[in-house]
Amino acid sequence: MREQKGFSLIELLIVVAIILIIAAIAIPNLLRARMSANEASAVGSIRTLNTAEVSYATTYSTIGFSPDLPSLGGAAGVPCVPAAATACLIDSVLAAGIKSGYTFAAASVAGGPPTVSYETSGVPVTVNQTGIRSFCSYEDGVVRVQPTGAAIATVVACQALAPL
Repeated sequence: MREQKGFSLIELLIVVAIILIIAAIAIPNLLRARMSANEASAVGSIRTLNTAEVSYATTYSTIGFSPDLPSLGGAAGVPCVPAAATACLIDSVLAAGIKSGYTFAAASVAGGPPTVSYETSGVPVTVNQTGIRSFCSYEDGVVRVQPTGAAIATVVACQALAPL
């Protein structure tokens, strides 16, 4: 009789099936962990925007809160020089509006100058892929949650949501 060298086809198929079962269990958990990390980053970014808005209103008291997100940061790749249009209070990635799977917005509202209110929001780029929930805040500094991931466009809409 001849001696066999190597593995039989059945043995290889069993190993491939085991690998596929392990992957089917691990990949959804990996995706959930990534969404959770994106949401944690979004909450941190909203808190950073709150701090930046208060600093902006204090520094530029004749303007009030910043008119938009780029006003809180600076241009990417260029040394930041503090001014009303580029306050250098947040990094250029966040100032560009997209970070860690979320789209961010900040705007001053309610009169002016000086403006006396603002609203910041973070919405998943793709709901149920980059994040599940949306987050917002306004001048009270409390981060609020929109559980469906829908956009939050006004202070009134933000006020209606539950705090985080």
